[in-house]
Amino acid sequence: LKEENALLRSKIIKLQILSETQADKMRKLEKKLEENKIKEEKEAQDLEAMVQHVEQNLQLMTKRAAKAENCAAKLRQENAQLQAELRNSRLEKAGLAAARQNAEVALQHLLQVTSSSRASIRQLLSGAESLQLIADLLKSIDRISEVSEDGQ
Repeated sequence: LKEENALLRSKIIKLQILSETQADKMRKLEKKLEENKIKEEKEAQDLEAMVQHVEQNLQLMTKRAAKAENCAAKLRQENAQLQAELRNSRLEKAGLAAARQNAEVALQHLLQVTSSSRASIRQLLSGAESLQLIADLLKSIDRISEVSEDGQ
């Protein structure tokens, strides 16, 4: 019985040692589990913070993209207006060039008419002088006729 008792005590000691070893392992595993939980929570918080940061950046980029699109639309509209103004300016320039050409042609005609008028005026003056000369001659002939009639 003593042997059996010693054997049982030996088994109990072994079981107690085994139990303590397992309890140590359990405590270590529980501690490791707790550390892993804390680590996972921290990683989850870090990941959540990163997701929030990415979402904020995405919202900022979306706002910037919307502003850029609005700016691009305004620039396209302004470009269209400027091109329309350029076309109008070109048309006006062409109109001015045509008006300038018409004025040049009118000036040439006016110069020709002026030159022709001067020549006509010279001819008229010459004709008037001739007529004056003829009139003077006719007066002279009348005087001669009167003198001849008086002297007869």
